[in-house]
Amino acid sequence: MSDTESDVMTAAEALGDALAAEKDTCDESEFFGLVMRCNQAIGQEIGVDYGAVCSDDSC
Repeated sequence: MSDTESDVMTAAEALGDALAAEKDTCDESEFFGLVMRCNQAIGQEIGVDYGAVCSDDSC
């Protein structure tokens, strides 16, 4: 894995951890909105529709 790929994985893991922590403090509607804003930001930043790529329960 290259340094760039490693940095991306580290950032993705940090985002996942932050979202997991927020899930415990938000109601379902607030959390869904937060996830949608994250997906939108990811799409704008890297050009990938994260919600479409990772849309099943296994992601």
